[in-house]
Amino acid sequence: MNTSVIDIKGMHCTSCELLIEDELLSIPNVKKATVSHMKGCATVYFNGNLNDKRVSAAIQKAGYTIGKEERPVFSRNIEDYKEFGIAVSAFVIVWSIAYTNGWFTINTSSLTDYASLPIVLLIGLTAGISTCMALVGGLVLGASARFSQQHPTATRLQKFTPHILFNAGRIFSFFVFGGIIGYAGSFMTFSPGILGSLIIIVGIVMTFLGAQLINLFPFMSGLSVTMPKRISSLFGIRNQNNPAILGGLTFFLPCGFTQAMQLYAMSTGSALTGALTMGVFAIGTAPGLLAVGGLTSVVQGLVGRIFFKFAGVVVIAMALFNITNGIRLTGGSVLPAVSGEEERIQDRQLITATYSAKDGFQPKELTVQAGVPTRLEVEAFDAGAGCMGSITLPGLSKKIDIFKKGAKTVFEFTTPRPGEYTIACAMGLPHGTIKAV
Repeated sequence: MNTSVIDIKGMHCTSCELLIEDELLSIPNVKKATVSHMKGCATVYFNGNLNDKRVSAAIQKAGYTIGKEERPVFSRNIEDYKEFGIAVSAFVIVWSIAYTNGWFTINTSSLTDYASLPIVLLIGLTAGISTCMALVGGLVLGASARFSQQHPTATRLQKFTPHILFNAGRIFSFFVFGGIIGYAGSFMTFSPGILGSLIIIVGIVMTFLGAQLINLFPFMSGLSVTMPKRISSLFGIRNQNNPAILGGLTFFLPCGFTQAMQLYAMSTGSALTGALTMGVFAIGTAPGLLAVGGLTSVVQGLVGRIFFKFAGVVVIAMALFNITNGIRLTGGSVLPAVSGEEERIQDRQLITATYSAKDGFQPKELTVQAGVPTRLEVEAFDAGAGCMGSITLPGLSKKIDIFKKGAKTVFEFTTPRPGEYTIACAMGLPHGTIKAV
C-alpha cells in the first residue's frame, strides 16, 4: 500500500478532519485517510496510483485548499491590528451604552425560577455565531447537501428542512442529556472552592476561544477544544444520514461554550435545571447554525473580519467575568487586613438576614466580631430564583445551600481575622458582604 502526505490550508477543528476524510475516501484506490488539523496535512493510503486532480477536487469540495499553511505566533498583517482596534472601540461603545442603561445590573426583583436562563440564551447566541458555528457548521452543510441530492426537485423551503431537523434534534438531545448530567450532579457535593476552580477553568477555555476569534495569534487557529475524532466517529457523527440524529449527537462533540454549560448543568444537581440550561443554550445556538449557509454572503470581507473580532472581544470579556467570579468563590478575593489582638466580647454571635425574589439578600452588609464563632440565619420568603437563589460563604464555609421558601438557611463559621468576606451565589455573583471588625 502506498502513502501520500498532502498539506491542507484552512483546517481548525475535528469537524474539518472528518469532512475531508469522507471526501478523500470517495476517491478510487484510496483505502484510508488520516487528516490532522494540528499538523495541517492529510495522510492518504492507496493502492496503485493516486489521481492528484481528484484529490484536489475532493479537498476543495470539503471547503479547503491544498498548500502549506504558515501559523506564526503573532499576525504579520497590520490590517488585523487595525480591525482589532475597530472591534475594541465598538465593544467599548456597546458596553458603555449597556452599562449606562443598567443592562448589567442584577435586579433580583425581576428574578423568577431559573432566572439565569436569559444569560444562558445570550451565551448560546454568542456561541452560535462563533465557535459552535465553526465546529458543527460543516455538519449542517453536509446534511443539507445530502437532502438536496436526494430531493433535486424540492423547493427552497423544502431544502431548508435539513437545517430545521438538525437544530430540532440538537435542541431535543440537549434537553434530555442536560437533564441526565444535571441529575447526576445531585450525587456530587461541590464545595465553593471546587465550583470556583471549575468556573476559572471555563473562563480560561473561553479566553482561548476569544483569542482565536480575534485572529491576532495565527498559531492558535490549529488548536481546538473538541472530543477526540475516534469517539465522534464511534457515535456515527461522520456518516449519519438523518440530520435530526446528527444534530442530537453534536452534544458529544462540544465546543468550548457547550463544555462550560455542561459543567454548570452538572453543578446544579438538578435534572430540571440541567435540562433547561442545556436546552436553552441549544436554542440560543440555533439562529447562528440556521444561518450558517448564508452567513458568508452577509458578512464577508472587511465587515466579516471585524464582526468576528468583535465577537472575540465579547467572549474574552465574558471569560474575565467568569474568572473573577471563580476567584471570588475560591476565596481568592478575600484579602482581609490584619490587625492586633481582638477582644472576644461574647462566646457566640448571631447575625440574621432575609431573602426574597423581589429584594434579594437583605441587608447587603453584615458586621461581625472577628475571631468569634458566628451563626448566620437567612430567612427565605421565596424559593431560590436562578443562580442567585443559592448561597455560599467563600473562605468561611464549604457549604452551598439553596433558599427554600419558609425555611431558614443556616451557616456556622468563624472569621479568622478582620476584613471583608463575600456572600455569594453558587456561580460567584455577590449577594453581599460580611465585615469582620
